[in-house]
Amino acid sequence: MNRTRPISGELLRLKEEILSYALDYGLDFFDVRFEVCDYDTINILAAQGGFPTRYPHWRFGMEYDQLSKNYAYGLSKIYEMVINTKPCYAYLLNVNNIVDQKLVMAHVYGHADFFKNNYWFHHTNKNMMDVMANHGTKIRRYMEKHGQDKVEAFIDSVLSLENLLDPNVLFEKQVVDEQSDEDESDINDEDDRSQALKSFMDSKLFKKGRKKNNKKDPEDKLGHGSSKLPTRDIMRFMMDYAPLEEWESDIVGILREEAYYFLPQRLTKIMNEGWASYWHSKIMTQKALKSSEVIDFADQHAGVMAMSRKQINPYKIGIELFRDIEYRWDTGRFGKEYQDCRDMVEKHRWDKNLGLGKEKIFEIRKSHNDITFIDQYFTQDFCERQNLFTYRYNPRTGRNEINSLEFAKIKEKLLAQLTNFGSPVIEIETSNYGNRGEILLKHVHQGVDLDMGMGADTMKNIFALWKRPVNLSTFYDGNETVYVFDGKEIKTR
Repeated sequence: MNRTRPISGELLRLKEEILSYALDYGLDFFDVRFEVCDYDTINILAAQGGFPTRYPHWRFGMEYDQLSKNYAYGLSKIYEMVINTKPCYAYLLNVNNIVDQKLVMAHVYGHADFFKNNYWFHHTNKNMMDVMANHGTKIRRYMEKHGQDKVEAFIDSVLSLENLLDPNVLFEKQVVDEQSDEDESDINDEDDRSQALKSFMDSKLFKKGRKKNNKKDPEDKLGHGSSKLPTRDIMRFMMDYAPLEEWESDIVGILREEAYYFLPQRLTKIMNEGWASYWHSKIMTQKALKSSEVIDFADQHAGVMAMSRKQINPYKIGIELFRDIEYRWDTGRFGKEYQDCRDMVEKHRWDKNLGLGKEKIFEIRKSHNDITFIDQYFTQDFCERQNLFTYRYNPRTGRNEINSLEFAKIKEKLLAQLTNFGSPVIEIETSNYGNRGEILLKHVHQGVDLDMGMGADTMKNIFALWKRPVNLSTFYDGNETVYVFDGKEIKTR
């Protein structure tokens, strides 16, 4: 049963008004279709990643229950959802007041522009609404044939691997496309794709990954695809080489496709939310607000931008960084001449009146992800103006306390949180460890230590797919430790 309805009346008029403002500012997006729903429906949609038809699984119910409780106890509230499809679907909460609805619409158009133009989203399937529905139908049929409990237990094992993804995969097809385009046209001009690829290849994360992936694996006598190793794309490797039944391999492929569809959103959380917030702020304050609505907007906007000690607010960091970049490129506060200036008075008054800010932020939103965005544009001046700091728990006082105000440490910690989303990087080193057809996982240390509680669970779930012992190598204090799960218990070799 469809529990959403298309907008009409006053909401339709507001949509046309906000749409005209977004287009006037130069935003470019696919058609956006707004629908209205109640809070229970938006909870259901949010629990399912924004898609009304997904495969049945207990985790969606658990997520719905958590969202419903948060709303009931006043802990959180969902104002909107927008889906990266063509056309984009956006859901509005029916109890929002007029100011909230205008703000949400402006925010949605910012997201829609980012989805269409940021190259990390270039190869995401824009027909995912139908694809998700087809996935749900296939998995329901497997449940009817093989039993719901059996299929759901298998899904549980596979879902534990959905964070073990390789961002390089998002560029594999892009590299091929660029080579084909060059062969056909002999044109060497850089486009958005080459800019995105360049920014990624310049990053430390990509260089480390390339260094690892250039290693050659010994000959795999059991034929478990040694040419594919080492790899961080563990779901793909299991799908291709694990001894799975056809329906099991199909489910791995389904869940992998969905995981990679959502990956660009995880890679660009700060940029995406910052870009949408930047435009809802500009559209509302410069175009859409009536004088009687200013206080309501300020109250709502301040709530969205509030910072927390527990985690960074991507809305706040993103919008302020885009504003900072716009200001710097408008005034010329970049480049060698500005960096070399040692007169603090002159530097404080610096204004070359270049007016390049808008052009620059549109350029950045095309090609960067959060890591390259922070790495290249998070400056010491910005850090100090935002009063950012690192903190840690003090067991003596029982409180979180400021640990450092040093820019280098703050930026390092922020990048560490973004690299692989703060999780350990795990790759399959070989599928014939000890010449016994065993998997060897390797912890590639990029600043995040291994939590063996979670590592043990991952090893057990890979064992359920591989059906042979799973080994995990990690280094601590310069010493290598290899853990092994043989189907019964975790041991060290």
